[in-house]
Amino acid sequence: MKIIFLTVGKTEDAYLKEGIDKYVKRLKHYTRLELVELNELKNTKALTQEQQKAKEAELIMKKITPLDHVVLLDENGMELTSKQFAGYLEKRSNTSTTSIVFVVGGPYGFDRSVYERANDKLSFSRMTFSHQMIRLFFAEQLYRAFTIIKGEPYHHE
Repeated sequence: MKIIFLTVGKTEDAYLKEGIDKYVKRLKHYTRLELVELNELKNTKALTQEQQKAKEAELIMKKITPLDHVVLLDENGMELTSKQFAGYLEKRSNTSTTSIVFVVGGPYGFDRSVYERANDKLSFSRMTFSHQMIRLFFAEQLYRAFTIIKGEPYHHE
């Protein structure tokens, strides 16, 4: 199973890039991971939030195939423990899922069309995190999940 991590905009802060790179490098031992960073929209001051989400949705939808299992990282999604997330990934890999796409939207979230296409929504917390920081949290949790699946000692109970 291939995992695609699709984000609106590039990761800006060096410390976040460094952390993400650390886990992406570690993940190469466990899975095929592709990072896809969509360009942020230009001249957004002339757009309403809804217009901005609609334009971002067009970019997101171009990167998703009909066979992809799409999971939105969304504050209203299911909340899983690290072990439950590992189980979720393992279950997806044991089905006919060839690729799973985890999506981080822009600063205003997702357009209705993206919600309609999604197979699942996943929340990391009831708290709100910046769409920049959640990228690092996701990379670490993805790595943790694979170490749990493999029975490696990274995760402690």
